[in-house]
Amino acid sequence: MDYSSLSSFSSNSFTSFLRQIRLSLSGIKRGLVFLGLRYVTEIPSQQVRQLIFQGMGMKIGTKSLLYMGSEIRHPKGIIIGDHTTIGHRCVLDGRAGLTIGNNVNLSSEVMIWTMEHDPADKQFASVRAAVTVEDYAWLSCRSTILPGVTIGKGAVVAAGAVVTKSIEPFTIVGGVPARVIGIRPQSLDYQLGQHNNLWFV
Repeated sequence: MDYSSLSSFSSNSFTSFLRQIRLSLSGIKRGLVFLGLRYVTEIPSQQVRQLIFQGMGMKIGTKSLLYMGSEIRHPKGIIIGDHTTIGHRCVLDGRAGLTIGNNVNLSSEVMIWTMEHDPADKQFASVRAAVTVEDYAWLSCRSTILPGVTIGKGAVVAAGAVVTKSIEPFTIVGGVPARVIGIRPQSLDYQLGQHNNLWFV
């Protein structure tokens, strides 16, 4: 670009040029944050990872564990309760708000999304909706939770299930899309996060 020719730009052209610069810088910033968050999740220390995430606005309760290798999007939008375990290589999307309760277990490679695209929109527009996972819920490995869903207290999502609608408390769901396949006892009284000595995972 010949910057000496800027003076000959029309007002609209110059405004467009500045807009492109701002978009480029914004994209670079988002990319660096995304890359930085991926590196943070590979630090072999629970305490260090959690301190960094908390410094970025994530709320993490007492004796909760975030295992290595997860993908965290917009930490400021994520709240995690007490005694909750987030397994290896999970995706936690806080862009539209993600609340995870107490004594929740996310097995490895669970994905929770609060944003997706609308396939019926001709501009492929984004859709945003918060997700809530209530106390004692268990999301088994490689299950996927889509925007706007509430996982009720004590509910179980079977391995590989895709949850597109909210789930009632203490129900067990499985399949694609997920449907009720069982009922869980309501007398739950366990406490997760008893292995904080595993600082390196």
